[in-house]
Amino acid sequence: MLRKTALVALFASGLFTTAELRADSQSRALATSFQAKAAERDGQKDFDFHIGVWKTHLKRLQRPLTGSSTWVEYEGTTVVRKVWEGRANLVELDVKGAAGRIEGLSLRLYNPQSQQWSLNFSNSASGTLTIPSIGSFKNGRGEFYAQETLNGRAIFVRFVIHDITPNSIRFEQAFSDDGGKTWEVNWIATDTRVKE
Repeated sequence: MLRKTALVALFASGLFTTAELRADSQSRALATSFQAKAAERDGQKDFDFHIGVWKTHLKRLQRPLTGSSTWVEYEGTTVVRKVWEGRANLVELDVKGAAGRIEGLSLRLYNPQSQQWSLNFSNSASGTLTIPSIGSFKNGRGEFYAQETLNGRAIFVRFVIHDITPNSIRFEQAFSDDGGKTWEVNWIATDTRVKE
C-alpha cells in the first residue's frame, strides 16, 4: 500500500510519467514471473532418483587423449545417501577389475542461488578432491562441466547423466583438449538398482 501511495504521489507531482509507471509495473511482473519460474525449477531434488544401493559396471579408457583405445572394466557397488534433506548427497563407489580397484567418493552439493549442482570427486589413491564439475538437469539429462589439466595440458571435462529409469542410470565422462569442439569419452558407468 505504501509503495502504491508513493507512486501515486510521484506521478501527481510530475516526477514520474505514465510510461515510467507502466515500465515499473512491467518490471514487477517480470520479477514475479522470474521468481515463480525459479521456484518451479528448484533442482534440489534432482538426484533423488539415485538414492540407494546400486550394482555398478564401469568401463574406463586407460590413457585418455593419447589415441589409445584400450578400455578396462570393473564391477562393484555404488551407495548413495541423502544429506541436508536432499540439498546434497554422498556417493561411495567401490569397483574392482583386472586393472585393480577404484574406491571413489563424490560429494554433490546443490546451490539454490544458481540452481546448479557441483560434483566433487575424490578417490582413495589421491585423497584429494578434483575441481568440481558444475551443471544441472534439463529434460531428464544432467550435464556438468569443469576445466582441469591432464599431463600438463588444459582440458575441458564433461560429465553426463542420462538414460535415467527407476532401476538404471548411465554416466559418461568425456575430455576435450580442443576447447570443446570434440569430446573423447573415457568413463562409462551403468548403475542397476539392487532390490532391497
